[in-house]
Amino acid sequence: MNKCSYAPHGGRGNTGERVETVRRGGATDQTATTEPAGRPRRRLVGIDAARGLALIGLMAIHILPSWNTETGEATWSWRLFSGDSAALFALLAGVGLALGSGGRHPREGRALTGERVSVLVRALLITTVGLCINAAMPENPPAYDILFYYGVFFLLAIPFLHAKAPALFVWAAGFGILAPLLMQGLLDVLPEWWYYNPTLSNVLSNPAGTVSQLLLTGSYPALPYMTYLLVGMGLGRLDLRAVNTQIRLVFVGASLWIAAQTISYVLLYGFEGYFKLQAASHLSEEKLDEILVWGAGSLPTTTGWWLAITTPHSNTPLAIATSLGVGLTVLGLFLLISRKIGGWLLPLSAMGSMTLTLYTAHLLVLALGLHEDARYLWYFVHLLVAAGFAVVWQLTLGQGPLERIVAFSAKGTRRLVVGRNAQAKPLE
Repeated sequence: MNKCSYAPHGGRGNTGERVETVRRGGATDQTATTEPAGRPRRRLVGIDAARGLALIGLMAIHILPSWNTETGEATWSWRLFSGDSAALFALLAGVGLALGSGGRHPREGRALTGERVSVLVRALLITTVGLCINAAMPENPPAYDILFYYGVFFLLAIPFLHAKAPALFVWAAGFGILAPLLMQGLLDVLPEWWYYNPTLSNVLSNPAGTVSQLLLTGSYPALPYMTYLLVGMGLGRLDLRAVNTQIRLVFVGASLWIAAQTISYVLLYGFEGYFKLQAASHLSEEKLDEILVWGAGSLPTTTGWWLAITTPHSNTPLAIATSLGVGLTVLGLFLLISRKIGGWLLPLSAMGSMTLTLYTAHLLVLALGLHEDARYLWYFVHLLVAAGFAVVWQLTLGQGPLERIVAFSAKGTRRLVVGRNAQAKPLE
């Protein structure tokens, strides 16, 4: 079963600086600022472009084959995008949340309360969209919808909206280490669930199983995914326009990926963890190799050595570090290259600016089952239609249709709390 991922994604500051942002489906990404003298600053199109690449990746995972029918090996699309697209979306959602709540200067007081309420509204709206999509999905879905999980990500992020970068990185490390331990330790005692894309009736009939699924046992469990979200929020508290910051993202991301892969290899093959997995789980070499490529559905509980694997969606500490390293590297590279060729990234950045709309349409079309007999053709159809629609819509109307609805609702509720004329700290 293929998996899916999505990351949904101003005012006048106390310095007199006017800040304009483009709102996403669930977070707010700063895209341009105008300084007091009126000179506009360059958009951070690298963030949108990175999100656009993640959208391309999830389309590939949803539509293209996961393995070669002749050799049985994983396809290029699976190796390139599986797991990493979901991580990148969550990372970028965290960046958007931080930028929307003050950037390098987190909001305080009533402004912070207003931002928390607006994030709550976004979470509820995204969850509602997710439930509607799930209701349209067949019993054996062509993709796993992340939107319902995404609402939980945002709810869990609300207490962290005031935090600065160091604290956010420490909390992220805690989630990345402790959440996998909870997953493995509690799996055998947590309530079961029997649906991949929960509907409202599923939630009402099995609330305990649904909570378990959303937090620890589902396709995109919120507790381990908070690692990506909180790291992204920490990045949003930094100066992402600085070249040094962008270079550090690439270096730290690549180093993290190499370190995680190296540690996993040493544990599995240097310290004979591979054979200990076989012995504890009574698996053949062929079956174990399959699990190490495609995963086991949920993290096995037979031995703690399972925490040494880096299989996509296994959500072990090393798997999280691997996908986080990829996400940091991609974001850093796009921020760097967008400084020189930002205009050429328009198809990617336009798609990335309205992922809630495109993701929703993508899943609803998948639910029709039209792609089953011509997967490569339908992949390019989805890709070309999404890019064409996004470019035309952004150039003519700006914000995506669903993004506009969510942003309008969130902005309205924030104004009710803060007041129309209240000032907040400027975004960076």
